[in-house]
Amino acid sequence: MKKMLVLLTACMFLFGVTTVFAADHILRIVHLSNTNDEDYDGALVFKNYVESHSNGTINVEIYSGAQLCGNAGECYESTQANIIQIHQMTIGGISVAFPELQVMDLPYMMNNDAVAEEVLTGPFLNVIRQHVLKKGGPRIMTLTNTGGWRNIANTKRPVKSPADMKGLRIRTINSPLQQTLVKNLGASATPVAWPEVYTSLATGVIDGSKNGITDIVGMKFHEHIKYLTLDGHAYMASLWIMNEETYQGMTPEQKRVVNDGFSDLRQVCFAFPKRRSIEAYETFKKAGGQIYVPTATEKDAFRKAAAPLKKWYTDKYGAEGVELLKAYETAIKKAEAKLAENLKANM
Repeated sequence: MKKMLVLLTACMFLFGVTTVFAADHILRIVHLSNTNDEDYDGALVFKNYVESHSNGTINVEIYSGAQLCGNAGECYESTQANIIQIHQMTIGGISVAFPELQVMDLPYMMNNDAVAEEVLTGPFLNVIRQHVLKKGGPRIMTLTNTGGWRNIANTKRPVKSPADMKGLRIRTINSPLQQTLVKNLGASATPVAWPEVYTSLATGVIDGSKNGITDIVGMKFHEHIKYLTLDGHAYMASLWIMNEETYQGMTPEQKRVVNDGFSDLRQVCFAFPKRRSIEAYETFKKAGGQIYVPTATEKDAFRKAAAPLKKWYTDKYGAEGVELLKAYETAIKKAEAKLAENLKANM
């Protein structure tokens, strides 16, 4: 009997430990960039916070690159199917399911990081969150930055005006707005999945891209790209989406921990592109890259070429597009006013 009790106790301990430490939820995070990217850093911070503050009830697994899905469409479908639970997407990426969200990719809408961060963390976030949820989509947990600002980069020549874009094959994702923008600027839009951009540059399938410097250097595109024009036509907003069934299956305390984890992730993803851009610009120049900053007159020429995009957007997406554009423009104006007040108070 005594031996039986010892054996039973040992079994209870063995299986009890497994039960106590078994997570209620496993969150698989997928981002298509590599481990040199701020998305990976943000995911690491999220993992550390959530696992350490959930008493072991939530485990987080991070998958970089195309390990579980190869492109934005596949990753979105996998998130909806709950194969993966969290996915980082660009605005262009989520346009495979919600093309009207391309409102956030309209060019030359915001002037600096301070305005962009105010917009992405303000009420506008909940506007698009509810918009997507009402259509049966995933939950947008937070909006961040991925790679700074979009600039025109290519392998052929300096670009100082839209006329210099003629004949260039510029990589875009499968986003109608981005493709239309490239065409309006005079180039040829060539959709290429993110993991295939490096090879496409190397083989001449594309001549350039519209990316920030940290992405260009982090993905080693600078081994081929030699000309960068800092037109800053769009802030590279990033959406972190989560499977709604998984989210609603959590306790209120677990939801709080997850939301707090995304708050930490957001801080990392806002800050790291700024810090990393310093070294990235130096690396680009040391590799023989040339950087050009357009004059005010030259930038106006780019703006003029891109101006029809607003009408293109509202024509294409109708009343829904008009409503989202109004909400976006309102958020930008309020952000600018708030920042102006803050500056005035500090003068």
